[in-house]
Amino acid sequence: MKIFDTLSVAEKNVDTVNPVRIYLCGVTVYDESHIGHARTIIVFDTLRRYLEAHGAKVNLVQNFTDVDDKIINRAKKENTSAESITTRYIQNYFSDFDRLNVKRADLYPKATEHISDMINLIKGLMDKGFAYASKNGVYFAVLKFKEYGKLSKKKTDELVSGARVEVDETKRDPLDFALWKFSDEEPSWDSPWGKGRPGWHIECSAMSLKYLGSNFEIHGGGRDLIFPHHENEIAQSESFSGINFAKIWMHVGMVTINGEKMSKSLGNTKSIDHVLKTWGPNIIRLFCLSGHYTKPIDYSEEILKETITKWRQVENCYYEMILSDDIQPTEGLDQAQETTQESMTEFESALDSDFNTPLALGAFFKLIKNINQLASSEKLTKKLANIFMPAFEQMTSILGLTVIQVTDQEKNQISDLINKRNTLRGQKKFQEADAIRKQIFDMNITLIDHKNKTLWMKQEKIGIEN
Repeated sequence: MKIFDTLSVAEKNVDTVNPVRIYLCGVTVYDESHIGHARTIIVFDTLRRYLEAHGAKVNLVQNFTDVDDKIINRAKKENTSAESITTRYIQNYFSDFDRLNVKRADLYPKATEHISDMINLIKGLMDKGFAYASKNGVYFAVLKFKEYGKLSKKKTDELVSGARVEVDETKRDPLDFALWKFSDEEPSWDSPWGKGRPGWHIECSAMSLKYLGSNFEIHGGGRDLIFPHHENEIAQSESFSGINFAKIWMHVGMVTINGEKMSKSLGNTKSIDHVLKTWGPNIIRLFCLSGHYTKPIDYSEEILKETITKWRQVENCYYEMILSDDIQPTEGLDQAQETTQESMTEFESALDSDFNTPLALGAFFKLIKNINQLASSEKLTKKLANIFMPAFEQMTSILGLTVIQVTDQEKNQISDLINKRNTLRGQKKFQEADAIRKQIFDMNITLIDHKNKTLWMKQEKIGIEN
């Protein structure tokens, strides 16, 4: 499997011989998570699912930034503590992403629980001459790290000429960034240099080095983190360890809305809670995977409405398979095997080639279309369904999609109602038959009327349709 590495500007092989160690920059917990966060996390969740489906062991670490000026300002605004703010939004995070069917990371370290690790890292940087204390805090000396700018392809002389007037005149260079900020304002911690709190960049370096070590397989996040966050992480981590920080830097494109960048300042963000209530988890996952992960995608209601139609085809396909029978002769077993193998090969080849989820979805929906065509012509038997089902289940599992299941008791109840309806239709008692159809519909069941039989499917409730 190959992934595009932002650092080398080339596709690189993912080493799956040993555990695949992934560090994903998580959210700053001062507000609700939004669809932009969802896209990045869904991409990495799907990557993890694919690696694990092929037998790789994955160690995924995703942090929470729970000390930050935005958190402190929110706490002041609400006249409460920073801890109460972060506790609330961490709980909301898990609620949101559990509903999005995102597998939980192996570890969710919080910045506030790793202050001593950050202090030790800063001490090491100071001992090696890469950091210094000033009146306002401890800073990293950017020009001491000769490769600064290698991730973002920015040159230090251009950065200096474009730098804004700095508030802190005690820095030796305008490019230097804070490792520790002096402050008596809570939350704050004691350090060898004075009371204060860590800078943002040192948090991720300390936590990733602690749990994954140096030169781990994949460091990920949104493209907006390339500079300065990830650039600064590389500078301080490699200055400390003397070896490469990560093998692959994987960055996910932004979500725009009507072509504009989504931001809280513009008031155009869409919270995960909102999009879940409007569209549901499967539609959101399909949307987030519909464009190549390196490119931006635009949040469009037209595209999302089209995705509902596609999802109904998936539900239809699943229920056609589980309700199929072998009453009619089975034909085309070899063709079914060939179609299934072609779809799986196409699906996996797309994901192996820089995790091309749009092409993988194309292979998935091609299989869905073939199965539904067989079903509509009443040629889908149980034997054929048994050939198709493993590939269907493998693809939906990797994509994190879930069709609503029914119990055996529900199956029997629905079958009895359908038989009763068919009997009434045969007796031309259409008013009574329609009443049963409404009863079935109220159970979120949609009938699939074929020429010689009636099947059904249980559909996911999607808010926009109600």
